Amino acid sequence: MSKAKPRFRPYNHDQDTILVVNYKEQLQPGTFEHAVHYLIQHKLDLSVFYPRYCNKDTGRRAYDPAILLPVILFAYSRGITSSREIQWCCETSVIFKALSCDTAPHFTTLAKFVSSHADEIEELFEQVLLVCDEQGLLGHELFAIDGCKMSSNAAKEWSGTFKELEEKRQKLKRLIRHHLKEHHERDEAETEAELDRDIRRAKTVLSLDESLQKVDRFLKTSSPRMGQGKRRKEVKSNITDNESGKMTTSKGTIQGYNGVATVDKKHQIIIDAQAFGEGQEHHTLQPVLESVEARFRKLGIADNIYQQGTVVTADTGFANEANMKYLHERNINGYIPDNRFRSRDPKFAHQKDKYGKRHQNQPDTGWKDIIPAREFQFDPVTLTCICPAGQELHYEATRTDENGVSRAHFKGRLLQCRYCPKKHQCMQTPASADHRKGSGRQVTFALERNRAPSYTDWMKHRVDSPKGKEIYSHRMSVVEPVFGNIGTNKRLNRFSLRGKKKVQGQWQLYCLVHNIEKLANYGRMAA
Repeated sequence: MSKAKPRFRPYNHDQDTILVVNYKEQLQPGTFEHAVHYLIQHKLDLSVFYPRYCNKDTGRRAYDPAILLPVILFAYSRGITSSREIQWCCETSVIFKALSCDTAPHFTTLAKFVSSHADEIEELFEQVLLVCDEQGLLGHELFAIDGCKMSSNAAKEWSGTFKELEEKRQKLKRLIRHHLKEHHERDEAETEAELDRDIRRAKTVLSLDESLQKVDRFLKTSSPRMGQGKRRKEVKSNITDNESGKMTTSKGTIQGYNGVATVDKKHQIIIDAQAFGEGQEHHTLQPVLESVEARFRKLGIADNIYQQGTVVTADTGFANEANMKYLHERNINGYIPDNRFRSRDPKFAHQKDKYGKRHQNQPDTGWKDIIPAREFQFDPVTLTCICPAGQELHYEATRTDENGVSRAHFKGRLLQCRYCPKKHQCMQTPASADHRKGSGRQVTFALERNRAPSYTDWMKHRVDSPKGKEIYSHRMSVVEPVFGNIGTNKRLNRFSLRGKKKVQGQWQLYCLVHNIEKLANYGRMAA
């Protein structure tokens, strides 16, 4: 018995249809695209962009910022930062067509708008912040500050000190001479294969020469880049973007910028966004706090926000003596712990007994209790030190540690420690003294035993108090989800521009996406 043949609805791909689409109806209330459209049409003043346009009488008409801004912000909210891809979306996506009023700006127009309007974007950021305050999304109760390190449009392979770049230049010269020498030796090509090899070698020489000119031009037109802090020393420059920095992250070393954000606790609104081309965050605290204060005064939100009981928190990366002094002198209610605050907390007393992600017992390393520094004879007047074996240690230098305490550093000579009978009680790794490249015992001593309490001690007392622990416990839940939303949910995890000013403008656009999303979810957007 044969099976019955199935019957399906007929279909035909080769046919036309007419669809009636109302673009305004595509922007449904409660969505990000509706919030962007409503803000730009009813709340924001885009005249700050107009002075850039000089085509009043002649030339082609420009795209209105009211068209470009919503397209760019909506694309960023979907993790799209490529201007070519944004142009393609304007040609194919209904939502993009609705925001752009059925226009498709060229990708160069989109890219130029993002890269050349850093000052105007900052004013736009302030206008959105004022809307957030008007709709009650700012609590002014607690501000959390933190940084998010992102790669930029610069290669870390082109980084180095001027000495390292000079060595790179000499290496390129040697490679060019080597390839040219081989080229001249094989000048008479006998086979087609050898001819192809000579063509490839010529392309290699041209590429090396281009790199050489790039390094040579940078060394002639630039000066060494100096780091921040008391002991200013040269840091690595970058030929592609010298304002970016080489930074160490949990995912390795990157060449990029540190996007620092200040977040209000109530609804996690970003109230300040700045980009810095250094991985160290110590020197960023003061400019960030001053920027927040100036912005709130400019917008009429508060004349002096820090005198109204607002708490400021930041992680240990912002802690040093200068910042603690600044908070104390400005009477800012801040809580910034040092990097040893958990070791003083009884809750973490047994933290060292756990090891790894599954908290296994820490394996025995074989290290012993060594002779402490207090058993060394230290003379602070003559800056001399005698070890328990009666040998005088070499004085290295006097340095100031992270807490502002001056310490004298001493180091045992290798020959002294190698044949010392007490090296097994004095050194954690006595075997290193037996090798030519090893080192002797090192000890440090505070030069001011009875020093007055420092500003860091003042902050330790605040953070270690029950009230301080309770306040600081909110920091992570305030600022870390913001970076998670921007970097993971929105996939805005790298900068596509070069130069601190341009990158800061793009960072503020990233933060605008976050703030507008908060307005869409918790604000009063008209239907």
